[in-house]
Amino acid sequence: MNVDITLYTLPNNQPIVALQCQNVFKALTQKEKLYAHYLSQAAWSGGLIVLIQTSPESPLIFTLLYKIYLAEPISELKDTALDANVTEDEFTAFLVYSCGVFANAGNYKAMGDTKIIPNLSKNAFEIIVKNSKAYKNNPEIQNIWNNITKLLYSLNGKLKSLGLGDNGVTTYFSANCTQKDADRVNAFMQHKGLESYNTRCFKTSVYDFSSNSNIDVFEIRLASVETSNDPNTTLFEEIYENTRFKVTRGDYNKLLASVVENLKKAKEYASNQIEKDMLEKYIDHFRTGSLVDHKDGSRLWIKDKGPTIETYIGFIETYRDPAGQRGEFEGFVAMVNKEMSAKFTMLVDKAEDLIPRLPWSKDFEKDSYLRPDFTSLDVLTFAGSCIPSGINIPNYDEIRQCEGFKNVSLGNVIPAHMKDPISFLSESDQTLMHKYRIASFEVQVGLHELLGHGTGKYFRQIGPDTFNFDRNKVINPLNGNRIDKFFQKGETYDSKFGAMGSSYEECRAEAVGLYLSLEKDVLRIFGHQGSIADDIIYVNWLSLLWSGFAKAFEMYQPATKTWSQAHAQARYVLLRVCLEAGENFVNVVETEKGKNLRMTIDRTKIYTVGKTAIRNFLVKLQIYKSIGDVESAKEMYDKYSEVPDNGMYPWGRWRDIILSRKEPRKIFVQPNTFIDDFDPNHVILKNYESSFTGLIQSWIERFPNLDVSQILVELWNKDKHYFV
Repeated sequence: MNVDITLYTLPNNQPIVALQCQNVFKALTQKEKLYAHYLSQAAWSGGLIVLIQTSPESPLIFTLLYKIYLAEPISELKDTALDANVTEDEFTAFLVYSCGVFANAGNYKAMGDTKIIPNLSKNAFEIIVKNSKAYKNNPEIQNIWNNITKLLYSLNGKLKSLGLGDNGVTTYFSANCTQKDADRVNAFMQHKGLESYNTRCFKTSVYDFSSNSNIDVFEIRLASVETSNDPNTTLFEEIYENTRFKVTRGDYNKLLASVVENLKKAKEYASNQIEKDMLEKYIDHFRTGSLVDHKDGSRLWIKDKGPTIETYIGFIETYRDPAGQRGEFEGFVAMVNKEMSAKFTMLVDKAEDLIPRLPWSKDFEKDSYLRPDFTSLDVLTFAGSCIPSGINIPNYDEIRQCEGFKNVSLGNVIPAHMKDPISFLSESDQTLMHKYRIASFEVQVGLHELLGHGTGKYFRQIGPDTFNFDRNKVINPLNGNRIDKFFQKGETYDSKFGAMGSSYEECRAEAVGLYLSLEKDVLRIFGHQGSIADDIIYVNWLSLLWSGFAKAFEMYQPATKTWSQAHAQARYVLLRVCLEAGENFVNVVETEKGKNLRMTIDRTKIYTVGKTAIRNFLVKLQIYKSIGDVESAKEMYDKYSEVPDNGMYPWGRWRDIILSRKEPRKIFVQPNTFIDDFDPNHVILKNYESSFTGLIQSWIERFPNLDVSQILVELWNKDKHYFV
């Protein structure tokens, strides 16, 4: 089967955008700058963990590139390469690949989970590497090259994308784990009342004398500074369902040691006691691996209302774990944008009026409104595999349901994502999109985060005969019967909904955003009235549904019939729902055979056909989630996630047309902060140019006090046998 290489390479015209925050940073006090600096150092150190979480070879590829650029200026590396008959385009492609690995924290795309391979011949790549000063002067680099040379370009079988078993590559599980194994581990974790956010799983086998046979052993390894050899570490091992489970500590220990060191320094400059206590809990969490400590830190975090410097750090989002339960490391540091935050505060004030307008009864809503903090932030540092546009955290069910949460909109990220070329629309629709896309997206992000992720109740069994709802009174509106399904003790949304959970929840939040964007008082909060408000509502629906195919299909894998990105699948599902509504509300037609498509929305039917379709679908999404009816949820969601090759909308065939127009996703150059050599109380913010060399330079200067390559190679050596 022929492989479309463009799906796995980054083009030489890959856009690079600088993340601007200098004006807000300058307004900080020296104490606040020091706080932001050490938090950033903690985030960047921990962000290197994502390399280990992405693929077996990612730490080595990063180390190779990092060492090459550290050893000599890019200009000298280029001159040497050109002298060895490498072309200008080939050298540019080498820089682009390097930027892709740095920005995605590995050799798989953060948005889509497909492999990134160099867009130059293997021979040219090897010439650049072997003619570099780093390679010539360092046997370790030569050894690294020998270990990655086969994997660097390979797109064989499951290597094309991230996944479990035959569906892809993962380092959250050892290579011998299957979906059945993941289910066994999940069952054990539920049995013990544990969650998997900061864990990985490694499978081996030992001979069991009692049964005279081999028995599977699953090592559930916690991320922590302390290791399993530490006498103060509390570990356990037991047999469950004829399988041995062993919980150990010490994953990523040397990187987490740097995280802890910098959090301790940041604590000295915290602005209040809540922040100091919060950081102390995070320190304890990273030191011991206790998820309870991170939850307690998160509880303090949601109480720290309106801080000048906002931050969150830990193993957060479960998008890339094929079982949907293990969190990727993430750390961000940002400054509050007061003007936009004022609008979000008004939205929070209006929330109690808006929540009853959602299409489910109060029985399916949280028992009390937990007023969250909602701020617009200018990002200084975002360490992880990609930078989102908005966040609703913490993700812990019991905290978000009963204690509270925070919403953040990343204001200096949104505009950069909204300036891409627009295809498959009429000229008039393109004009409206260019004019109102940013404004409409700000509204959608606000509703998505606050009233999407922030609403809805889980029906739980608390004790043997105790529930958090009245079993004799609450009726399931989908069948008219009393509630007969619920979350049992020890079950969480992630453990129950698994790999589908992230996309399902993003779909629910996006649907809430569409539904409530029709409320004119919401638009007034953001300063939009009259015909402009009508245009923004239209563009919001148009933009989201357009994204459901024009942007989403790069994240679909035809070979496995799976979606590799939660938001992309969610938007495609909503497009399918609106197409199914009929009445000529949404249409997609092939305007040129095999070459072009056109999507249209009848804006006069948004308040009737569109609203009804989203309302009915949103009710099902919420009810199935509330009662934990994963079987019905999966049947429904899988149906809308299908990509048919034939019929009125042959998306399988149209995918080729769509991908022929795809635009590369922007890569952000983030600034660095440094302590002045002559004044330890003075923090310097350094920005970099929006270019391949600028981005690479930002990474080379990012870790002045951390021997990155030694740590990453050591961690790779420790675990490499699990991924053979």
